Amino acid sequence: MKNRKNLNNMTYNMTIFPIYKALSWDTLFYYAIEFLFLTQIKGLSAAQVLFVDAFYPLFKFILEIPSNIIVQKFGKRRSLILGNLFIVGDLLFLILSSNMHMIILAWFLSAFGYALKGLTESNLLYDSIPKGNNRGTIFGKIDGKANSIFYFFDAISAISTGFLFVINGYLPMILSLIISIIALLLSFNFKEVDSSIDNSTKKTSLKSSLMDLKHATQFIIKSNRLRSLVLFDGFFCAFIGMYSTLRSSILTDIGLPAQYFGLIYAGLQLISCITSAYQEKFHNRYRNRTLSFFATRTTISFIFIGLSTLIGLNFGLTLEIILLLMAIQYAIKGPFYTLIKRYLNNFSSSSLRTKISLISELLYSILRAVLCFICSALLEITTTSYVYIILGCVFTIFFIFLLDYMKTSVGLKPEEYEKKEIEFVEIH
Repeated sequence: MKNRKNLNNMTYNMTIFPIYKALSWDTLFYYAIEFLFLTQIKGLSAAQVLFVDAFYPLFKFILEIPSNIIVQKFGKRRSLILGNLFIVGDLLFLILSSNMHMIILAWFLSAFGYALKGLTESNLLYDSIPKGNNRGTIFGKIDGKANSIFYFFDAISAISTGFLFVINGYLPMILSLIISIIALLLSFNFKEVDSSIDNSTKKTSLKSSLMDLKHATQFIIKSNRLRSLVLFDGFFCAFIGMYSTLRSSILTDIGLPAQYFGLIYAGLQLISCITSAYQEKFHNRYRNRTLSFFATRTTISFIFIGLSTLIGLNFGLTLEIILLLMAIQYAIKGPFYTLIKRYLNNFSSSSLRTKISLISELLYSILRAVLCFICSALLEITTTSYVYIILGCVFTIFFIFLLDYMKTSVGLKPEEYEKKEIEFVEIH
């Protein structure tokens, strides 16, 4: 009877996950006008926006371990609900903010919320899929479908966002708040499923959590496969995390009117929507070259975006080049998030998946914070175009070396790995 109930809970979670994630993966109605909202409504400069943005990953880094303790003690479902509650609070503070300190406080709530969500959402789904040879494929299909629906919703909402912003700068934010409240209500519908990490008798003290994290970190460091994937995930996510602010900044620099920001963002998200649905085809076509394909196209596109604004072309041609290169970036962004989670989750237990997520998020958060502070400092002394070129060149060189190292440690068949690469022993 217990097994049947657990199986029903797993099936139910798989059913509602796509619509939940489509509304909650990120903030709808917001990112198309984030830069404009913070500069035109809240009065920040471009450099100040990046400076304030740096606090989000910094807070996320600090809050990852406390979030892990919360997940261990209260389970994935309750932690997911709490995470969505923090997101609602984040938007309320952002709407009501009157200075940089309140915006930074909003980022604290956002970081706490997304730290909890990052440790629970994909892992709750993976736990809800029956064990078997096709587990990774099923996860990819469900998560890819959820991502695709989100990008579609985000694109549809973004079409009107720019025009709503022109009418009243707060209208998109209010709609974001409403959607986040709906996502919070949906998160109550998930069912907790049996997994070793959710055992209520498990120690959840700070000391035991740090020991677990230390043990998992040592395993990841010793595993060439996981070490490579975590490094790639952290650096690449930090890199593409700069899309939103730099995209808006470069479009502002070339003189694009505010009402068109939402339309462009909508088009880019539609591209991500389409490519996300085909993540399995990306995997099947490129196999162990998938991450290499993603990294090189993205970094080189950054370089050419910067160059296109410096060579003196007319507005129309410059905009066309920028949009084409951004389209390439968003085409890659679509399948990337699902595939990297799939690669990281392969050969792992429920407990290890949570720890891998935690360590990946810690690395991403500190890298994103450092990158934001660096870009903020660069924007104080140079233009967005040069920031694009600098980032593109630095990350191109970095990924060339990392991908060369990964050739012999990632994308092998299960029998080709040593046991120490894929077998994690729990500590008690």
